[in-house]
Amino acid sequence: MPLTRRAFGIGTIASLAAGKTIAQISVGQGTLTTVSDGSLILPADFILGRMDPPRRDEAARIAGITDSTIETPCNLALYQDSGRTILFDAGSGPNFLPSAGEIIDNLESVGLAPEDITDVVFTHAHPDHIWGVLDDFDDPLFSNATHHIGQAEADYWLDPATVDTIGEARASFAVGARNRIEAIADNLATFADGDTIVPGIVARATFGHTPGHMSFLVNDSAMIVGDAIGNGHLALEKPDWPSGA
Repeated sequence: MPLTRRAFGIGTIASLAAGKTIAQISVGQGTLTTVSDGSLILPADFILGRMDPPRRDEAARIAGITDSTIETPCNLALYQDSGRTILFDAGSGPNFLPSAGEIIDNLESVGLAPEDITDVVFTHAHPDHIWGVLDDFDDPLFSNATHHIGQAEADYWLDPATVDTIGEARASFAVGARNRIEAIADNLATFADGDTIVPGIVARATFGHTPGHMSFLVNDSAMIVGDAIGNGHLALEKPDWPSGA
């Protein structure tokens, strides 16, 4: 079953509300937990902007949008077994949006510090997924971790042309991603579709949201899909409708 960063939709988990709620299940010989990084407050047009006017009202109802903004919870997946503590994505860090960047405090709520993380596995390199790898002093936050990113994703953000082609509104995304990938280069491994990243974690290409977006099969029992399914409340009810992603 799919796991998005905004909803943890597996098995007997009933709900995962906005805020600091933690959900946890057993997967194979390990445990999969959601850890909040806060939320993103986005313009409603991020979801509705590409829709024809007749669909906008219905989409707003499905998505729970009642004004010009929408608050979207940001939840990261954490997998632990006897040998590893793996964080999927790193959150926003202190320099993206004030409503996000809470991963350090919320790791503490499950008894972990950044140095306990053995691996950080990225679905993609948008700010709310990779900017959290650096601390307030621009040093790697997860100092004992090996970081893993898809080769296609790394190539895209490291390409000097990306900052010029991504559009002015997202130029800072390109600069920020490149800076962070370079900052963790000494502890960075790349992978491709089908690779086993660590035992039990297999990469699956889900390109589209970004040119190198990846998802991950965990012990043949759960799929962590990052932003491959965006705005799940709308995407699952109206999968044929375009929306922001």
